[in-house]
Amino acid sequence: MPSRIRNTTMVEVLGLALELERKTMALYAGFIPAFASDDELRQFWFNMARGEAAHCGALMLVETILRDDPDLGVDATIRFDMSTGVRLRSLLAGYRREQRRGVTAERAFEMAVDLESSELEDVVVDLLQVVRDPGWRDQAVKMLVHDMGDLSYMIEKFTDNTELLARADALVESRVARPQGTAKKKRRRSPRKKKASA
Repeated sequence: MPSRIRNTTMVEVLGLALELERKTMALYAGFIPAFASDDELRQFWFNMARGEAAHCGALMLVETILRDDPDLGVDATIRFDMSTGVRLRSLLAGYRREQRRGVTAERAFEMAVDLESSELEDVVVDLLQVVRDPGWRDQAVKMLVHDMGDLSYMIEKFTDNTELLARADALVESRVARPQGTAKKKRRRSPRKKKASA
């Protein structure tokens, strides 16, 4: 199947990114009541949903800026595989159906790793360039590193899935390696007694 990667304008990809970020936020928010019996899990998913809400707010600001000054986005292009959006939309719909039936903590973490491994988060960070504020963009990368560090820690604490943990750790490293990301990898806390998966 031929690749659909092409230079895509910010206006073209912005609506898709907003849609997918909102749906990711809804998925993470749905885990808050699902794991309400464990304070640490509940707080973790609240933080993940809050992170996605921050992404949505940032993209809405970009949308407003472009609406007021369309010339800002004329020369800016993003390398984006449009089939990624189609795949993620389908993936999120399936995950929401699965979530409603009930999932274990390990399965919820698997979903998060799958979503965070996509190129969507990188696209979101790239879209922030229209604001022309390197500090804000760098802050977004730092937040991603922090969230991925927390995800890695929670996988280590609540599961015995070494393959999933390796994937999460690789995500942290990839965020740190981004040229605009200056944040250092969050040190994982000393493992405590593992709780049973929800």
